[in-house]
Amino acid sequence: MSTINVIETRVRGFIADIQHPKQKKKININDLELQLRKLMDDYFEMDGYSLFYRAVETLQDEGQLIPIQNNQYNGRTPALPLYYWVNIKVHNTKWDRLAMMKLSDQFDFSFYERHPEWQTKEEWDRIDNLYSFLQSMQEREIVSFEERSLELFGHEKFLLDIESFPDGKGFLARIGISEEQLKMVNYGEPFVFWMKQGKEIKDIQRVLIVENLSFFHTSIKLLEANQLDYEPELIIYGEGKKIERSFSFFFRMFPAKSYLFYYTGDLDTEGYGIIIRLIEKYPECSIQPALKIYRKMLECLEQRNDQKQGQTQNLKYREAFFQWFTEEEQNLLMQLWQENKRIPQEVLTIETWRRWM
Repeated sequence: MSTINVIETRVRGFIADIQHPKQKKKININDLELQLRKLMDDYFEMDGYSLFYRAVETLQDEGQLIPIQNNQYNGRTPALPLYYWVNIKVHNTKWDRLAMMKLSDQFDFSFYERHPEWQTKEEWDRIDNLYSFLQSMQEREIVSFEERSLELFGHEKFLLDIESFPDGKGFLARIGISEEQLKMVNYGEPFVFWMKQGKEIKDIQRVLIVENLSFFHTSIKLLEANQLDYEPELIIYGEGKKIERSFSFFFRMFPAKSYLFYYTGDLDTEGYGIIIRLIEKYPECSIQPALKIYRKMLECLEQRNDQKQGQTQNLKYREAFFQWFTEEEQNLLMQLWQENKRIPQEVLTIETWRRWM
């Protein structure tokens, strides 16, 4: 038996041992690899991790392992998500082919043909509910994800919360149905904002998004005193990661046109991730770091403190964020990174701002 087959066979054995017939189980991928290393004396000599990685990817493609996407990784290269759901044990009972043919006018069952382990009673019940809905789709109104999810699948978070409902996130892709066909939209969350006095909605061109509440209030004072960089007509309180869910709400409130969005947050791993994900998710918008404000924060390097507990250092976000800065500034940012330190946005107060007046 080849080396890769030995590794894959053992991984499959571990997974089969912990599979449950009725519910998914959560595993730590590092714990799984540790078990493998204990059983194989030549694990490192055979480049065991590369083979382990391929085995996990294969099991993921088969649907036996479902990655939990929470920005936690195993610390190896190439990286794997730190946690996975182990799918339920495959049942021998399969769907009735005649029943599948009756529904094939609406659904593409090719995924289930390739992955019979997904042919469960629970999955069929979801498909059956969906089929009934599609028969009356023309008369239905557009509602939220949560409302449609509750109606069709019994829980408002089924299509949104992969932690609680690992089956839900990929369900529509598995059956080949779009969000538009279900007449549902993912509404952005409302956000707190401040418009400069004397300005109207039609006047807005430059928008500053600030991560933290303290600097939101500070920036309002600076704006009204005509002392704020970029001279925005509108300031949005981002509320940390919440802006990633609420940004789309902007376009329900303000007329469609070209805006210049500037973002500023803490100089830490979480702050880097927020802005880079915004840029990636909304490529049609002009979103960039508020460099003038970040540079003021870098001048407060002596006020750096420890990274928050639970923040994961993501190299992709770091590189994408750092490339906006000069080489000298990148050296300071790298110093923070290597020391596992951060500069909170709260270093920018009305008093410290006077340094640059």
